[in-house]
Formats: sequence, C-alpha cells, structure tokens
Amino acid sequence: MTTLSTLKQFKKDGTKFTCLTCYDAMFARMMEKAQIDTILIGDSLGMVVQGHDSTLPVTVDDMAYHTANIARSNKQALILADLPFMSYVTLPEAVTNSRKLMQAGAHVIKIEGGSELGDLVTTLAQSGTPTCVHLGLTPQSVNVFGGYKIQGRGDAAADKLLTDAKAVVAAGAALLVLECVPAELAKAITEAVAVPVIGIGAGADTDGQVLVMHDMLGMAHGRVPRFVHDFLTDERNQAHSVEGAFALYQQSVREGSFPSEQHQFS
Repeated sequence: MTTLSTLKQFKKDGTKFTCLTCYDAMFARMMEKAQIDTILIGDSLGMVVQGHDSTLPVTVDDMAYHTANIARSNKQALILADLPFMSYVTLPEAVTNSRKLMQAGAHVIKIEGGSELGDLVTTLAQSGTPTCVHLGLTPQSVNVFGGYKIQGRGDAAADKLLTDAKAVVAAGAALLVLECVPAELAKAITEAVAVPVIGIGAGADTDGQVLVMHDMLGMAHGRVPRFVHDFLTDERNQAHSVEGAFALYQQSVREGSFPSEQHQFS
C-alpha cells in the first residue's frame, strides 16, 4: 500500500508518482489495477458529478460519502479527501469535519490556502491527521481571484507563494499541491520543501502529478485546460480502455513523458 512514507521515499529517489480524482467504486478498482499511487476525492465532484458550475456547493457529507466509496474499493492507493468550501473556517469545525472524512476512509485531508492555515495544519498534525495544502490556483477562492487564472506570476506573487509553501510545511503539512503556477516557480518550491509536491498545470519538476479523472479520459465539458492530456484516445493506449488510460497515465508520469512543455505555464 502507498503511504506518506512511500511518497517521501519517491521524492528522495526522484521517482515521479501519480494522483487521480475518483468518486466511485468501479473507477477506484480500475485505478488499483493500474497501480495509481494516490487518489484524490476532490470537491471537483461538484462539477463533474453533481453538475454545478463550481466546487462551492459541495458539502462535507458529500465528501464523506464519496470518500467511503473509494476506501471500500481501493486498498492500495493513498487516499486524499478535500475539505469543501467554508468547512474549515474555524478550528473546531475544521477538526470535526476532518474527523468525518478520516473516519470515512481518508488518509490525508486536503485544504486550500497559505500561511494563514498554519494553526489548523499544526492542530490536525498533532491530532494524527496529515494535511495536504493546496496552493496557487485554489478553486474554492475562484471568486476572489476573479476567475481561473495562473498564480505566482511576477516577483511579488512568486515570493508570496514560496513563503506560503515553506510556512505550511513548517507548520506540519505532509504534502503540497501546486495548481496553475509557472513551471520554474513550481520547481523552486519543490526543491525548497522536504515534503512531496503534487502538481497540476505546474510543470514536470514537481514530485507527482494529479489530473481530474474525467479530464484525462477526454470527458472535459467546455474548454479543455492546457495541462490536460486525453489518455483514453492516445494511440499508446492499445487496450482502448479506461483501465488502459489509467495505466498509460501511470507509465507516462513515471517515465517523465507527461507533462511535457505544452502542458505547462511560464
């Protein structure tokens, strides 16, 4: 089984690892066969499963339900679960809601923000709950950003992102996710922290990669993000199957052929 210790060893050895979002038992079993290293029960389910325009309507109960689906069906991957919008504003509610997701089967709780999360990260770590802090483009803050925009461009923005990353790791974060940040900045952050860093639209130099499952199967609705690749119709997927797409993604990340320069931002 993949654990946080496994990912730390991957980082030490320079071995790239994979993460995919997942929300139900059937796909979780396919990911186990394809040896996907980590699974994220993302609040992206609000859009790809529930039909919302953003992640904001997703509830803690929604997340716990889908987390339990995965935990029952995949015994090999490290399971990360999102705390959804406004569910961790105060420490007491953050602790209560984290407990719900951990009891549903999560191994790591994912939260969005920067250095302001320090007390929460420390409190959860001290209570035996590892956290993954999501930096860069954080979808729960889409209204603050004014849309889905690249983060960390310019010296001031880059310095802040690097400072935030170091701060949450110092507070006890076990993992980081960097979304839609310049590849050079993502590389600098990955090298500056001791914990594994997972990227999405953050170049090839992070320790791991994550994609929304529906996107990498060519099921994206509307505009396809630059960092997405369709592994289902890729000619290298000789099985022409979903499981084959998962296996090809695993292989491509591990060998370093994905992401390529066309999937990153400068």
